[in-house]
Amino acid sequence: MTIALDRAITRHHDSLEELRSCLTGEVHLPDDEQYAALSTPWLLSVPMQPAAVVAVRTAEDVVATVRFARSHGYTVGVQATGHGAHSAYAGHLLVVTKGLDEVTVHPEGWARAGAGVKWRPVIEAAAPYGLAPLNGSTSDVGVVGYTTGGGVGPMARTYGLAADKVRAFEVVTGDGEFRRVTPTEHPDLFFALRGGKGATAIVTAVEFDLVHLPTFYGGAVYFDGADAERVVDRWRAWSASLPEQATTSFVLFQLPDMPGVPPALAGRMTLGVRFLWTGAADEGRELLDQLRAVAEVILDDADLKPYTAVDSVHADPVDPMPVVDPAMLLTEFTDVTAKRLLDVAGYGSGSPQLMVEIRQLGGAYARDAEHPDAFSHRAAGFSVLAVGIAEDPRVLPHWDRLYAALSEWDTGGVWPNFGPPHDAQTARRAYDEETLQRIAEVVRKYDPDGVLQIGEYARS
Repeated sequence: MTIALDRAITRHHDSLEELRSCLTGEVHLPDDEQYAALSTPWLLSVPMQPAAVVAVRTAEDVVATVRFARSHGYTVGVQATGHGAHSAYAGHLLVVTKGLDEVTVHPEGWARAGAGVKWRPVIEAAAPYGLAPLNGSTSDVGVVGYTTGGGVGPMARTYGLAADKVRAFEVVTGDGEFRRVTPTEHPDLFFALRGGKGATAIVTAVEFDLVHLPTFYGGAVYFDGADAERVVDRWRAWSASLPEQATTSFVLFQLPDMPGVPPALAGRMTLGVRFLWTGAADEGRELLDQLRAVAEVILDDADLKPYTAVDSVHADPVDPMPVVDPAMLLTEFTDVTAKRLLDVAGYGSGSPQLMVEIRQLGGAYARDAEHPDAFSHRAAGFSVLAVGIAEDPRVLPHWDRLYAALSEWDTGGVWPNFGPPHDAQTARRAYDEETLQRIAEVVRKYDPDGVLQIGEYARS
């Protein structure tokens, strides 16, 4: 945002009154009481400073905002929860979609959610019918942002990506038009929206298939960090033999002694093995017993559970946090990979990270979707994610060391949800060249004036 244009918006109240008169929602300037609450993302370490916030309540509000921005030469950003926030996404006018809160579950197996909806209401609405969505590792993230980034969740090896289940999007494109997007209606947009992270349109609602899963066997089994080498070595061979009914990961935790952290995990390094099994509970229990036998279990949360308890698998925090969370994707996870990981981030390494996670991929994740999409990472074998306190000066240099240690297996890519594309460099890690060119073509077609701020990466 240029200083001149920023001042133009904030000073020319008449033009904003023109916008207000078109909306059922509200417009807030930086000196308004609600501005900070609406613009601050879940990632507290990411400053979002638009010239104004537009809290929309209807799809028509989004249309009016985009048309207003286009006619006045402004850019538009969009935010629901802000889990994948980046400062470059704010735009001059930040559309906050929390007011688009529709949730409808159809008992025959599909659902519709507004752009402001998180996964928790969908999970709870689907549960009475024995149905479940392909939600994220925490149900506190937004449905739309997660899905447009591909959506790799705790059942990815069994059912694939959240984007694979999309039936339709309702969107407002940068030219100010409302469109319904399906495999046959605007198929170029349908391609770009599933993985393109919102570069081509502001999504107002999404419709997607559910899976039949009233219960699952799973959760997490925790070990002392001193036993990490033995457990990780066994996990490598064990996970390689798992059928697709299983999705698993492990995490090195260093959680502070504070309310909400189980005493067994607080103030020490621990290793958690996450596991979600969609088959018979007895089979899942027998499989996980193979890991329980490797070392002393300090906390065991795995059991037969209703799907509404799915958050227990990853146990991700839900409160907004001032963190940085760099990530990468690996081709494989060998014994040498494991040793290098533990040397840099394991017990006794001096790692400053709150957590370092390795997720096993493959299975349904690796198979192409029924309809082509913009997700470029089906061939990756494992993902790596680190989370550390943003203000800790050790965190990012340590990540650089970890990245270097694992670079031999780096695919060169990163999930759009874990590495939000915002410039040419990050876009080329989020997408292969062919996909990036296709996204760019869609951006030019539906947003010829460059109104949507997030689409800037495709124009760079």
